[in-house]
Amino acid sequence: MSRPAAAVQRVIKAYDVRGLVGSELDEHLVAEVGGAFARLVRGEGASQVVIGHDMRSSSPALVAAFAEGVRGQGLDVVRIGLASTDQLYFASGLLDCPGAMFTASHNPAAYNGIKLCRAGAKPVGKDTGLGTISDEVIAGVPAFDGAAGTITDRDVLVEYGEFLRSLVDLSGLRPLRIAVDAGNGMAGHTTPAVLGPITGATVLPLYFELDGTFPNHEANPLDPANLVDLQAHVLATGADIGLAFDGDADRCFVVDELGRPVSPSAVTALVAGRELGREIGATIIHNLITSRAVPELVVERGGTPVRSRVGHSYIKALMADTGAIFGGEHSAHYYFRDFWGADSGMLAAMHVLAALGEQDRPLSELMADYQRYESSGEINFTVSDAAKCVDAVLETYGAGIQSIDHLDGVTVDLGEGSWFNLRTSNTEPLLRLNVEARTTEDVDAIVKTVADRISTVSEAAR
Repeated sequence: MSRPAAAVQRVIKAYDVRGLVGSELDEHLVAEVGGAFARLVRGEGASQVVIGHDMRSSSPALVAAFAEGVRGQGLDVVRIGLASTDQLYFASGLLDCPGAMFTASHNPAAYNGIKLCRAGAKPVGKDTGLGTISDEVIAGVPAFDGAAGTITDRDVLVEYGEFLRSLVDLSGLRPLRIAVDAGNGMAGHTTPAVLGPITGATVLPLYFELDGTFPNHEANPLDPANLVDLQAHVLATGADIGLAFDGDADRCFVVDELGRPVSPSAVTALVAGRELGREIGATIIHNLITSRAVPELVVERGGTPVRSRVGHSYIKALMADTGAIFGGEHSAHYYFRDFWGADSGMLAAMHVLAALGEQDRPLSELMADYQRYESSGEINFTVSDAAKCVDAVLETYGAGIQSIDHLDGVTVDLGEGSWFNLRTSNTEPLLRLNVEARTTEDVDAIVKTVADRISTVSEAAR
């Protein structure tokens, strides 16, 4: 059955499938995506697909539909049930087969989606398969004339925890009190299995109950409002560190013992330094939103920094092309060569725990070593004409612009350590702003100028 191109392209995006359940993403469409994905990977030699899902109420039905689409094309299905996204990547690597993770990550409860990968957690993006899947769903997925595949279940949670602990030595650390806000997401499922067995680690749980309606706050730690509960929890419990995960637990944000958020760029720099300590000269990937402190520190530690556009499929592809040992994003995605080049918020958290527990300083002092600039964090604007807003902002700065980079949106260098990036979201109808400068005052001034200009353009368009 053919489908309207606009409806399909609205949910099959640059690096995943995502949309409002019912109106944009339904079981029939998902079954066709499953069939098209099965045809894609069957042509590359795959015989089975592993599927995991998050705690959203819509996930089980969508998984069942996708599995039928895969089975209908003659491939077997292995279901691992409730899982974090990095647990699905682990299963893809462990079983050496393609995978599908049903989640809408940090998006609200009304959304769901699919993150697809090839065997060994290799990425599937627009240029590496999603475009082909989209075209086939639009045209109508051809029927398969062979026997349908089978469905089996396998629990990999314990193996996942054991594997992560094999990658980071957490033995012999000083006792640590670790506050963890799972946001009612999948970290409530994985944290006990990963951190629970570590001697000396005391986990102080917050919102571990799996609930896809997110009754306490959105599972999006990138928004400072969603860190407030963890910050209070750290202070109330006297924790040494706070960890906040997004809904599918592939991203991890860190809060220090004073309740202050730690920049994901600082975490990237810390983990990069640890990885370069065991492989001098290795390549480190960072996206263009990450603080410029990251490439500076990588060079100082003898590594080779490589810049990427935003998005997990782009960074994973670059990880594979360059053989990079590690990669980090401003959004708290962290990628590891030893984890099949895939991202794992839990693995990044374990590196921070190891760095903290190997020495006596509090986390605030440890992370100060990696913080060189001030940043705005990601600020979102809902606009009707993103291109017009960007042009207006560039016109405002005019001759004050030192250089403009178009790798992903526009990155504008204003000189003396100040820069900003404006780009459209790949998953939501938003224009995103990130600013970095040497002082908070400089950051605030740039944010105000850009925000005022966007507001003026938006008002004029009404």
